[in-house]
Amino acid sequence: MSSAEMEMEQLTSGASNRIIPILKALRASLVFVYTFFLSFLLFILPRRRRLSSPALLGAPPSSPRKHLKRRSLWLIREEEDTMRRRALAEAVDMGRDDGHCRWTTSIFYGVRMNALFFRSFLPVSGDLRGILIIIHGLNEHSGRYAAFARRLTSCNFGVYAMDWIGHGGSDGLHGYVPSLDHVVADTGAFLEKIKLENPGVPCFLFGHSTGGAVVLKAATYSHIEDMLAGIILTSPALRVKPAHPIVGAIAPIFSLVAPTFQFKGANKRGIPVSRDPAAMLAKYSDPLVYTGPIRVRTGHEILRISSHLMRNFKSVTVPFFVLHGTADKVTDPLASQDLYIEATSEFKDIKLYDGFLHDLLFEPEREEIAQDIIDWMEKRLNALEI
Repeated sequence: MSSAEMEMEQLTSGASNRIIPILKALRASLVFVYTFFLSFLLFILPRRRRLSSPALLGAPPSSPRKHLKRRSLWLIREEEDTMRRRALAEAVDMGRDDGHCRWTTSIFYGVRMNALFFRSFLPVSGDLRGILIIIHGLNEHSGRYAAFARRLTSCNFGVYAMDWIGHGGSDGLHGYVPSLDHVVADTGAFLEKIKLENPGVPCFLFGHSTGGAVVLKAATYSHIEDMLAGIILTSPALRVKPAHPIVGAIAPIFSLVAPTFQFKGANKRGIPVSRDPAAMLAKYSDPLVYTGPIRVRTGHEILRISSHLMRNFKSVTVPFFVLHGTADKVTDPLASQDLYIEATSEFKDIKLYDGFLHDLLFEPEREEIAQDIIDWMEKRLNALEI
């Protein structure tokens, strides 16, 4: 076994491998138990907590000035981290200037006025056939899709790719997603911005993994679906389950009490997400890829959106193309099959790649997969012209 392959085995997958081991972290971590006890006091015995407050016992209250100072220091550290990540995002190599593609970076303000970093890739000449908007997966960032974007521009498709909150060059604590509904809303607002700037050009949404769940949920809203020619989903996170029912039961409480808490030890060994050792090493040596333990609220949000989508497959009417590797151990290819079967969309397609892993666009056959996506968009555009 080569040294690259040995390192690959130690790397961590993007989403589910940080959710599934939570039960082990529960058993191993005293902090976890302490947080559960605290949540019990806060939510089950609120009256007792109030009666034992310092004010009622005659003790001097904590200084508001000290509290504000601690909060200010935390916000300063978060802002410094955001600026560091934004500088790294600006410096990501977008490929050599070959005279066929022009790319830019900019900031878009989301529905909660968070600064969200995004990239655009446009062909230098020729009319745009369409625009693809990329929503990356959990813990990664838009810069990873530069090669795919340049492949699309060579076929006269424009590409825009946005970093979620807490990811890449966007605002927020790294790896922390307070609400995937906010990401869904930001996706809709970003799509509307792109449509206004490119009137008459058909737009597609692309989502990978948890980004696929975001895109699918966004497309269930009629005002967003009306702006779309279709959506493309690679390895969507549609059936994500905790290792034990107790994790799902307590996750809502922990997400309120300690939302940014990290489950240490939950990602020591990961599931390979690509059969290309170089792609694995590149991903997990990328400083913009979050490799820390999953944060409580982030994990809860993934479980929540996955559960919502599984209950509502029949309400999906948007044209879609779902792609999944049969050997994917991060998200469930059978859930993609269920989506294809149950969705009421008139224009829908699925392709399962035998033996492929999770990060399809980083597999050795990435060119084949990119061409399948381009062919599907062309087929969809031809159908609209009839």
